[in-house]
Amino acid sequence: MKNTTGKNNKLSLIGSISLGTGVMIGAGIFVLMGQIAELVGDLFPIAFIAGAVVVGFSSYSYVKFSNAFPSSGGVVKFLSKSYGPGTTTGVFSLLMYLSMVVSESLVAGTFGAYTLRLFPDSFAGYASILGILLLVTAYIVNILGNKVIGATATFTAIIKVVGIALLAIAGLIVSGFANITGNYIPKNTEALPPGLGFVAALALAILAYKGFTTITNQGGDIKNPHKNLGRSIVFSILICTFIYVALALAVAGGLSIPEIIEAKDYALAAAAKPVFGEWGSWITIAIAIVATFSGVIASVFSASRLLAMLSNMKQVPSLKRIGKLKNPALIFTVALAILLTVLFDLTRIASIGAIFYLIMDIAIHWGLFRHLRKEVDFQPIIPLIAIILDIGVLSAFLYIKYLSDPLVLIVAAIGIVLIIVSERVFMISHTDDEGNMPMGMET
Repeated sequence: MKNTTGKNNKLSLIGSISLGTGVMIGAGIFVLMGQIAELVGDLFPIAFIAGAVVVGFSSYSYVKFSNAFPSSGGVVKFLSKSYGPGTTTGVFSLLMYLSMVVSESLVAGTFGAYTLRLFPDSFAGYASILGILLLVTAYIVNILGNKVIGATATFTAIIKVVGIALLAIAGLIVSGFANITGNYIPKNTEALPPGLGFVAALALAILAYKGFTTITNQGGDIKNPHKNLGRSIVFSILICTFIYVALALAVAGGLSIPEIIEAKDYALAAAAKPVFGEWGSWITIAIAIVATFSGVIASVFSASRLLAMLSNMKQVPSLKRIGKLKNPALIFTVALAILLTVLFDLTRIASIGAIFYLIMDIAIHWGLFRHLRKEVDFQPIIPLIAIILDIGVLSAFLYIKYLSDPLVLIVAAIGIVLIIVSERVFMISHTDDEGNMPMGMET
């Protein structure tokens, strides 16, 4: 797509923060609240604070990368700078891509879970069908072009962010602050060593913040990118932390932990009912529908653009060879998201997404620490701390999934192995006799 952003039409810092916050405060928060409570009990509001601390260390690498190499390539640009063109960059870029597709599926499933609250319980089995319909709608909107996407995203982002913020603040005013004791131990973690469930839950809390990585894609469209990209990331994370914690406290004040766990796929709507009455529940469902609608459109757009970029960079096979399909990257992205929506429930979708994202995140920090000390000015200890935190969270999460739901680990492992093998085979296939791989990294 031709860049038509003129010098006078660049994003301001406030505009960048608005876009970043709109992406971050997405549909995932509507379903992750209950999933985190299922692991940590009444400590789940604290889990969002701890998650923000981990993300704070993690964001340091992205800030330094963005300040040094601002571009529309975002994470892919950072990986290519660290590891150069080849299998490593391709593998971790695809993990980022898959984590985005998983997010689409999570958003679509959330749409189904909340929309079904408007219908009798006999329709409970139709959540996946509603999710598929949303993904098909997102495909149609994306095909219509950037103007339709932009107008839709701006309008719905305002409703989403303002609505969730007002819901959180109003909930706190009406219900007051919840009594957080840490005495409630969920069944999922009662047999585990103390604190392990909390550390594992941070994987899901981090997933609620991971949208900040999309801000790195604004490098070609923001004023003073060498400074404002980093500032935008920091302020967006701070704003989201305030809203998430306020929302978690409001939910904890409106429902008991067993009630939150029972209604984990639609916990916010369930919490709004006793606090605001039937109208509160309907308003929450309406906000969730708007949030999921806008979230899946934006996610489909970003993920398909990333796949197309990887194709142009020759990190994956050329998509132009797939018949005469219009926008094959978009078709493939939506089809994969539909498959995940059909095959897995929301808990498994979120778990797979968290695993893929954390592995990619570790690669970002290691790439900065190991390969770019001469090119980027940074404090080496901070990426190392981020790596240690990521490994700790990922290890605890993998252990809990091994005990409670090993299928998640099997699916994630198969996905990673397939990515590594296919990337390696593809790289070998377009290496010339002299060992050179014309990658087209500047395309």
